[in-house]
Amino acid sequence: MVKLRRAAGLSQANLAEKLGKPASYVAKYELGERRLDAVELCIILKAISSEPEMFFGMLLSVTPSKL
Repeated sequence: MVKLRRAAGLSQANLAEKLGKPASYVAKYELGERRLDAVELCIILKAISSEPEMFFGMLLSVTPSKL
């Protein structure tokens, strides 16, 4: 998520402003202190001009087969 945000040319503060959230919202999920649900994730991906389908494809390619 950090790489995608940076590739979009956005700081945490810029993205938080686009989302109507405090900057700590972005910082916490980027640091792994907060989990995102699927709807939140899709909203964030659209805010950084990234297609959810592409993101999930990348995520699935690096997901281990067992937990």
